[in-house]
Amino acid sequence: MSGVYDDIAPLRGGEDRAEQATANTRVPVTVVEPEGNARGGIVLLHESREFTGSLSELMKALAAEGWTVIAPNLFHRAETGPGREVFGDDLFDDFDAAFDWLVDHGVFPDCIGVLGFDHAGTAAFLVATNRPVGAAVSVAAAGIVEPLTETAEALVQVAPDLQAPWLGLFGADDPATPPDDIDKLRDAAARASVASLVVSYPGPRHRADAPDSGEEDLVGIDSQTRIFDWFDSNLR
Repeated sequence: MSGVYDDIAPLRGGEDRAEQATANTRVPVTVVEPEGNARGGIVLLHESREFTGSLSELMKALAAEGWTVIAPNLFHRAETGPGREVFGDDLFDDFDAAFDWLVDHGVFPDCIGVLGFDHAGTAAFLVATNRPVGAAVSVAAAGIVEPLTETAEALVQVAPDLQAPWLGLFGADDPATPPDDIDKLRDAAARASVASLVVSYPGPRHRADAPDSGEEDLVGIDSQTRIFDWFDSNLR
């Protein structure tokens, strides 16, 4: 069985930050490791302050495929209260800490990917426009035409700046991501110098982290398979 544990990842420039009494210098992380040697690493961004059972199962499923999965707690700062989104410098600082943790544990930088769902899917997209990760996946990423917060950017504006192959998974009936907006994002991402793929599933089902019962679960299975295949194809 994969190893699951909590750890601490130092922020870059932590010694300088330590001079400021109110500064945070470390990021709490949850790690799921595969059996044997890892083939690479996945930074999982999540917008919930607690892990759901399905999200934990997805982390374990990724680990079973050979990836070390690390999830930084994006809400560790004292000022990050309920309802506050984590974007901008705070997001990139926390991602960098998780990225460095993976490198320090023997993962090659070009074998590190980023994955996020909902607003964290937006965060994963923005990371892929600012950091040279190996691959990125966003599920139900909102804020396509209008930015989610003043510290975020509209995805269509920064899509041409993507630095990593990006996979976007959406549901056609998701009110947060209208079909017209998805089409605009597909076109904008196509102008980037890296590969991109946008998949829009009919209906509301598109979630690899929220399994359902019955026939509709085939979409969830396809979504998860696409995520695994994307990392398998690009992180090598």
